[in-house]
Amino acid sequence: MRIRIVDAFTDRPFAGNPAGVLLLDSFPDDAWLQNVAQEVNHAETAFAHPLPEGAEADWALRWFTPVAEVAMCGHATLATAHVLTSTSTSTSTSTSTSTHDGPIRFATRSGVLIATPQPDGSLTLDFPTAPLTPVAVPDGIAEALGAELLSAFDTGPHVGNLLVELADEKTVLGLAPDARALARHSERGVIATARAADPAAGHDYVSRCFFPHIGIDEDPVTGSAHTALAPFWSERLGSPTLTGLQASARSGLVRTELRGRRTLLTGRAVTVIDGELLTDGEPLKP
Repeated sequence: MRIRIVDAFTDRPFAGNPAGVLLLDSFPDDAWLQNVAQEVNHAETAFAHPLPEGAEADWALRWFTPVAEVAMCGHATLATAHVLTSTSTSTSTSTSTSTHDGPIRFATRSGVLIATPQPDGSLTLDFPTAPLTPVAVPDGIAEALGAELLSAFDTGPHVGNLLVELADEKTVLGLAPDARALARHSERGVIATARAADPAAGHDYVSRCFFPHIGIDEDPVTGSAHTALAPFWSERLGSPTLTGLQASARSGLVRTELRGRRTLLTGRAVTVIDGELLTDGEPLKP
């Protein structure tokens, strides 16, 4: 069956966040999905299959890290939408040269998520806004990150991370956290953020994301985290529309627009590998 590796939230190969994308006829058992995600070994691998006419969405979509299924993933959703709108598509038993036209509705564990192609070639994701609840700074979190925190927030059930504000962009860029210690302080991980040092540089805020609890010491570009970063910074900067830089080794830009209970995430994607998965779950023949 056909498998693609797509770099999301970037307009060039070898940047942004890579995701595996497999289009299937239906979902195999969870163990097979997890094995494929472990083999791909990227932050997430997306599995999607078409839904019948009249269903609440066009495609069913699930996301797996190398060690676990997750409730929400922005970059792998962007990658899947990119595959469906910009390249020929195929499932495990059928191939089509046509691409999806117009918005794509995905049925997921986080509800129906919509991806809309834009005239400039980017894609806009419509995701639920993460609720932010102020919390006391957990004991040990500053030591694990290696920096003092200005504030901390719970990001709700879908994102499931601890959002922490640091003093400035330089502090965020210089973080060298203890991944094992961080895993003890959040259900999923930690989003560290600060205001941009120079908004003229093309971004309004900076972030880094650490998810050792699900096997990702640092995620290159995290779409779901921006559903929390958007309301956090929109309130402080007085604008519903902002651009966030996630400053990993690969880095990427996410344009965010806060619309109350929904947040729009806009970015680009590039297919870098288009190949064939040589097993359907059965042992390979010699």
